[in-house]
Amino acid sequence: MPKNINDMDMFIFICLCLWSLNGVFVADAVKSESVTEGESVSLNSSFTQIQTHEEIEWKFGDFLIATVNNKESKFYDESAEGRFRGRLKLDQTGSLTIINSRTTDSGLYTVSSSSRDTINTINLTVYARLPVPVISSNSSSSSSSSCSLVCSAVNVSHVTLSWFKGNSVFSSIRVSDLSSRSDLLLHLECVDDSYSCVLNNPIRNQTQHLNNTQLCHTCAADRIHCCGFTEAVIRLALSALVGVATVVVLVYDIRSRSLQQKKSVQK
Repeated sequence: MPKNINDMDMFIFICLCLWSLNGVFVADAVKSESVTEGESVSLNSSFTQIQTHEEIEWKFGDFLIATVNNKESKFYDESAEGRFRGRLKLDQTGSLTIINSRTTDSGLYTVSSSSRDTINTINLTVYARLPVPVISSNSSSSSSSSCSLVCSAVNVSHVTLSWFKGNSVFSSIRVSDLSSRSDLLLHLECVDDSYSCVLNNPIRNQTQHLNNTQLCHTCAADRIHCCGFTEAVIRLALSALVGVATVVVLVYDIRSRSLQQKKSVQK
């Protein structure tokens, strides 16, 4: 038996190809659709219209979920454990719309016709809504000269959690299985507003910018502190030089006056 969804895609596609060799069906390549949980998604039947006496049939895996002809549509609400109850629509081309999609709707859908030797397969992936990642301080690893930050996301799967500096990835981790909490650490000497944490899947992303200076001292503050100290040292040195020069001038002036007075007395 197939071990995962990719194996299942290949397994069904091979079966359809074998059927086509026997003159039963002509199978198109498996198509893919992706959507975020809660959104509606339309699965195209690839038919332009339903012919007279033709019936279009939709299946989810092995479960028959809907049929349509040029007179009426029929939905099998109890099929597939009732997961699609009240959430399916069909149009007159035989295309299927799933309303308020759920992650449990992910899987393989097949559409076939009673009067055409064709079958189409669609692999639908419904991704869970992404939470906004949270940035906090990891006080156990922070010090007076550096800081440690944590970007966290809860109850996520099939996502990537990344630290960015500007548009460049600083570090990242991949979360495949459902995790109650995922953390990504960042160690820095100082921070600025170019850092951000991004949580993304193949179709969506959520970004949290690092703009809370209380979590870590900013690089701008470090530069100001550094420049202020240097400027103070330079001013102190200049003041000392001016003071020495002033003393030298005064001593020279006093000695000059003293010599002039001595010469006057001698005359």
